[in-house]
Amino acid sequence: MSVSRHWSLRKRLTIIASVVMALLSLAVAVLALLGVHGLAESYRTDQITNASLKVVHLVERGVLPAVLPATEVKYVQVVNSEGRVISATPALLGQPPISHMTISRSAMRAGREECALPAFPDTCMIVVAFRVYREESDWTVYAADTAVPWYVDPRLVGLLAAGSVLLVVITALGTYRIVGKTLRPVDDISAELAEINVTDLGRRVPVPAAHDEIRRLAVIVNQTLDRLEKLVEQQRRFASDASHDLRSPLTAMRAQVEAAMLHPEETDWMEVSHAQLDSLERLEALVSDLLMLARLDAGAPSTRELLDLSQLVTSELNRRARRVHVSRVLEPGVKVYGDRLRLARMLTNLVDNAERHASERVTVTVAQSGGTAVLEVLDDGTGIPPDKREVVFQRFTRLDAARSKDAGGTGLGLPIAREIAREHGGMLTVEDSPIGARFVARLPLADT
Repeated sequence: MSVSRHWSLRKRLTIIASVVMALLSLAVAVLALLGVHGLAESYRTDQITNASLKVVHLVERGVLPAVLPATEVKYVQVVNSEGRVISATPALLGQPPISHMTISRSAMRAGREECALPAFPDTCMIVVAFRVYREESDWTVYAADTAVPWYVDPRLVGLLAAGSVLLVVITALGTYRIVGKTLRPVDDISAELAEINVTDLGRRVPVPAAHDEIRRLAVIVNQTLDRLEKLVEQQRRFASDASHDLRSPLTAMRAQVEAAMLHPEETDWMEVSHAQLDSLERLEALVSDLLMLARLDAGAPSTRELLDLSQLVTSELNRRARRVHVSRVLEPGVKVYGDRLRLARMLTNLVDNAERHASERVTVTVAQSGGTAVLEVLDDGTGIPPDKREVVFQRFTRLDAARSKDAGGTGLGLPIAREIAREHGGMLTVEDSPIGARFVARLPLADT
């Protein structure tokens, strides 16, 4: 069994097809032998019966010779009622009766196959007996010939064996060739995949012309390569942007320290310390966002509980004062199943983003609509152009200076918010509004 696991699919299918054909050929050969054997045995019995009838006619006409002429059946005897052989063919002269088969009173004939007869100790014989009515007593005509062997004739066995072997060989060759031709596209796909690496993701596997399972496999592989190429490109941009954003505060901190060290007596060290803290806070925020994205991308498990979304919003908005006025339109009893910390992070990111771009007011709305919980954050800023509404959810995306190059943004808040919404079975989108940007998160309502 362990050896067959290392065989190719082509070899295994060829062996299976050959074994099946061999079994079918064996079954057909056995059935053919049984059929031919039955025909041959019937023909042999008819021969013996005809030979017996000829002797019966001789007895009835009273012209029975002491030595019967040899015909196609060599073993014929005529036995009287006392069991004495009256006449026989040359092969049975001087022999006792070849059989003691009895014929019922209501029948004229009997026949069967007998083995180990005294005259034929090592052979099975087909024996046919006829009753002949005589005036003084009944006589019996016995005729016998060798039984047909199970194989009928060696030439028949040889013919069946040769035909079976020929069928098995043709099946094996045909299967090997057909399977090889069928699997050739798979070999081409495997060869192409083996040559594709991270630096050459633009290549694609060949798609067969036939509309079969292998074509579907090739199409799915190419679609997977498309997604992989996009993901790798996204990861490359992410790594590049992350390194740039991480390097920026570090560079600023280094420049501030080096400038202070050049003129230590003229440096306001308290101001330098505050500047360093600002850079560290930005660096800490960026690292925190990167860790959160890494956990979301890895599918890290979260703790789910029944939450009142309006209460959660109230609690988070009361934590700290905002630069602009935050209005609340909160419908009570809107409940969802989710991770409290992550949903709070989604809300904080949305409100922070709205606060940075609002002129005077931010409105947070909680409601339920059509079996979903709706969380909406609206600012009165410049808004987002329709063609940029998906772009803002890309990591480290930079739009114009008014919306993206602000003092507190890392370029990761909105992507994190969308990933949290998706993790909870919902969606975060930018929708139309008369003024400003309107972010709408829709989450499944909890079954209560």
